[in-house]
This record gives sequence, C-alpha cells and structure tokens, in this order.
Amino acid sequence: MQRITAHRRARALASLVTVAGLGLAVAAVGPGSAQAADPTGDCATPYPVAELAADQPVTGLTVSRGTTPEGFTGEVLGVLDDGIAPGLDMVMVRLTSAEIDRVGIWQGMSGSPVYAADGRLIGAVAYGLAMGASPVAGVTPFADMDDYLGTGAARTVTVDGAAARTIARHSDVTAQQAGLGFAQLPAPLGVAGVGARQLTLAQQHAGSRTYLPRSAYAVGRASADAAGPDTVVAGGNLAASLAYGDITMAAVGTATSVCDGKVVGFGHPVQRLGATTMALHPADAIYVQEDLVAGFKLANLGAPAGTITDDRTTGITGVLGPLPETTGVSSIVTYGDRSRTGVSQVSVHTPDALASTTFYQFLANQDRVVDGTVDGSELASWTVTGTGPDGAAFELTSTDLYVSNWDLSYEVGFSLGDIVYALARIPGVSIDSVSTDATVRDDATSYRLTALQRKVDGEWTNVSRRQAIPVRAGSTLRLQAVLSGATGSTTVPVTVRIPRRMAGGAGFLDVTGGQYLGGLGRLTSIEQAQKAVANLVRNDQLKVTLVSLSKRGRGQSVGSQVLGPVDGVVAGSRSAQLVVR
Repeated sequence: MQRITAHRRARALASLVTVAGLGLAVAAVGPGSAQAADPTGDCATPYPVAELAADQPVTGLTVSRGTTPEGFTGEVLGVLDDGIAPGLDMVMVRLTSAEIDRVGIWQGMSGSPVYAADGRLIGAVAYGLAMGASPVAGVTPFADMDDYLGTGAARTVTVDGAAARTIARHSDVTAQQAGLGFAQLPAPLGVAGVGARQLTLAQQHAGSRTYLPRSAYAVGRASADAAGPDTVVAGGNLAASLAYGDITMAAVGTATSVCDGKVVGFGHPVQRLGATTMALHPADAIYVQEDLVAGFKLANLGAPAGTITDDRTTGITGVLGPLPETTGVSSIVTYGDRSRTGVSQVSVHTPDALASTTFYQFLANQDRVVDGTVDGSELASWTVTGTGPDGAAFELTSTDLYVSNWDLSYEVGFSLGDIVYALARIPGVSIDSVSTDATVRDDATSYRLTALQRKVDGEWTNVSRRQAIPVRAGSTLRLQAVLSGATGSTTVPVTVRIPRRMAGGAGFLDVTGGQYLGGLGRLTSIEQAQKAVANLVRNDQLKVTLVSLSKRGRGQSVGSQVLGPVDGVVAGSRSAQLVVR
C-alpha cells in the first residue's frame, strides 16, 4: 500500500462511505461558490493509477446548484492498493472549492470526475469520510469503471498498522480507530410522490416485509421541466431510477464521462444489479445541505433520457436515447365526490421494485384523494397481467374489503404490495401491468365470529366445543354463525352436506372469518397462482371446512365452501365436533 500523506489535518477518519443522494428543498447557495467550468472530459483518456504521486495537483467538475458543472481543485494523498476490491485500488484526494469547503464531500457528488493536470481522467469521486464533514475523498479509477468486475466492492476496507498510524498522524482519530478501516455506505433511494412522514410510517409498519427500500427519503418527482438530456455531461448531474411517474425511486449522483451517447458515472453501484434496465435521468440540483456526517444534494429529476445498462462495482453505465421497457402501475382511488388516477412506470422488473412501487403508488394516490388518516373501510380491486415462463399471457384479478382502526392506506397498500411481490417472485414470470381501483367509505363495520349455533327444540343454541354433534351420513347439517359487532350482531346460515363415506366416523366443522385467513403465500407457478387467486377468501366472507378424522386422529378435508360477503369484515374462528352415524 502506498502511504497516505497530508499537509493539513483532516477531520475524524474511521471509515469511507459512498456518496450518492437526492432530495427536495429550496435554498440559496452562498456567494462564495466556485465559478461554472466548461464541461470538458467527454471521451476522456484514463490516467494510469500507477503514475500518480503524492501532492500531485488535480482538478474536477461537479454540480452544487442547477445543471452547470463547477470546477474544484485538489491534490493526491495516496493510493490504497485493492482498497475497493481485489485488483481495484482507491485513490485518496483532498479537494477544495467554495462549496466543498462549506459542507465537505457530499452525497450526490458520486461520479464527479477528477482530472490530472494534462486533462486525463483519474477517476470518479465515490467515497467520503464518515465521521464528519471533510474535503478528503476516495476516487474510483476511471480505467476500471468499464471493466464490470465480477467481485463485489468491499463493504469494509482494512488497513495495516502502518497505514493506521499514518492516518492518525494526519487526522483527529487514534490509530486504533483508524485500524477499523474504511466502510461503504449504501446509496439510499429517494422516493418522490410520498412525503417524509409516510415514508417513516411505512418503514415502521412494514414488519417482516423486505421489499421497501431502506433509508428512503422524500425527493422531487421526475418532470421534463427540471432538466434536459443536454445537461448530462462530465461533471453534470446524473440520476438512475427504478421507477418514475407518480412515484419516482431514484439515486442522484454525477456523470464521470460522456462519449458518443454513452454515460459512465457514480463510481460505485446503486444496488449492484449487474446488467439492468434502470431509467437514466438528468437532474437539477437545488442545494447542498450541510450534515454532521456528510452533506447531501437536493435535486429534482428530469424526464427519463436513456437507459442505465449496467450497475457495477465501479459505477453505472448507460446510453442516452432509448428508454427501458417498463411495467405500468396505476391506481384509482375514490372517496365521496373526489377521485384520482395515478400512474408510475417501473423500469427494473424485480419483485422488490414492482411491489414497492405498487405500495407507494396506492399510498400516494390515497393520500392525495383522502388527505388524512382513513379509519373507515375500503373496497379494493386489483388486476395483474403478464406472461408466464412459456410465454403465455395471464390475467389475475380479485376484490376485497378492508377495515382499519389506524389507517387504511397502509392496510390496503401492504396487501396490494404483498400480492405483487408473491406473483413477481414466480420463476420465469414477467409482469406487464398492475392496476388497482379502490373506493373509500366512512363506514367501518367489522364483526367477530363469536359462536356457532344449532336448533334444539326449536331454539338456536350455542354449540359446545366439548360436546360432539350427532349427525347422520348423507344428511344435511344446518347451523348458523353468530357475528358480533360494535353496534349489534347478525347471523349467517351454515349448511353442510355430510358425505356417506364419513359414516361410523368422526370429524369437525371449522368456520373462519376471512380476516383470519392469509393471502397468496409463496407461489411457484402461474397455475398455482391462478388457483390461489380463485380460492382467495375476502375479509367480509367466511370459509367453512368439513374435516374427517381417521381412527388415528388425522384430519382430512372432505369439502369446503365460502359464505358471504356480509356488510363488514369478519375475524375469528369457531369449530364444532361431529359424530357421524
């Protein structure tokens, strides 16, 4: 490893973090900002890392406001051999400009090109110090940014004792702290269309769901007015999105080089998807916000202007012009005389991207229509179209009623996201469209199944769980389910034909409210999905299952039926033991 040297003491150093980010806010940049520089560096020639020397002067380009790159200067501190991955070194630089001096290396600066004095491109800013604002950055060599290494970038970069002591001499940390090495901070996705409060609540209520992006925060949506494709230049803003439209999920960084319509940027992965189809966007930077750990760029995205084809260890690569094929995700929400239709396009066809966009699309649309917490009920229908592994088209659709005492938006949204996630995980399945149509009502009727009753001497009597009901094989058993609610109770007739093959045996009858039954579960084929959707029991229905017991006590279902819907959701379960003559 080449020694890291510095002429000025750096802020605390214990790790390096990738810098990519985006947000939305309006603020003015101070008068000391660097002057705009000509966006040179297109079709740049790489500068060999082996020829770098300590104290070597460098220049670079980045954007702190607007779309025009601004210049910065700096010097080389040293090189960490294999610092990013085996065979992939990290160049350490100290940089300066009015904005860097104000906030340090910021999130969203990822990809900013760093040039040698002769104009050759050393690489892209991709790492910054994690323990506080600092002008020290880690640079991914440009010579490696097109190599698409098969090995992943190290989440932590170890340093030996000599390097730790060198870092300690030129920073505010101890050698023991420096010995912890460097760490990569995952580039968070910004989500436009959903406010910060909703994003926080979504994470709190997600439970074991993993498809929502972690550390997501609110940003400005993609629009043609924000910035045009001509602003995607070396040192200019560059964004990569998984989805855009009503819901935009994207990361903003900087373009490192643009040549013949091909764009290279970031200097580290977004999600390390490998070959991908993320949408490529220009962006308009609003402000660089100070932060105790690392400042971050606030920006609005422009309309998609191309396709990101690779998301690799050393950065992202894309082409300007052709847009990726997308899956349309739409939602209609109606509440009283208000209604709205929202549409998003998903360019990355992974289960996570499809499910999270479906969830956020519904959440955002409902928030716009209802504009407040919803504690009533909602009738929601969904339709998913696509093709199976054999290329055959399919269409699945279903409807359900939901009631929630805290917020229907999350209750219904997660249900829809779970359905899309289960379908998208089927091997070989391609989803073409997801559409939902929901009507919100103030009524929040809900029931609990509190008893099963049968007629004894002309009166309905509760069935005891401990006493079996004698029935005759081939006869019809007539019961009723008692549903109790906040404003009263109702009953649902339960009529079951007892098969002759159960004669001389025993069994039981199970009646369960739809709200107690699960969703689609884990699916492995379209055929299984079609059957599961056909057998879905709505929350406002009851499922009745007749089970025959063998002499060893093993149960086997001999028939089932679905009752309802009733005028509210039903929770709870009751059973009745049977003795068959």
